Amino acid sequence: GPLAQRPLLEVRLGELPTWISTCNLSAQGLLGAVQKAWSSYCAKYIHVRRGGPAGISMLLAGYCLLSYGWNYQHLKRHRWRKYH
Repeated sequence: GPLAQRPLLEVRLGELPTWISTCNLSAQGLLGAVQKAWSSYCAKYIHVRRGGPAGISMLLAGYCLLSYGWNYQHLKRHRWRKYH
């Protein structure tokens, strides 16, 4: 199909800059992309008939990585401090 309608995993490496240039990078386009990603995540891992702990554990792992990234500068400053 057309390059603009292909999902990211089906785009070849040489076609990646052209595919990115066809994406809608406005605020409304980015919000739509986030909404589509969230709904596909929920459809695949959360709203299933016989779900397991995979969906929730991925959310928790993502939150842990995100919070570590937010606090990295604070942790970096205080890691060599001695408390004695």
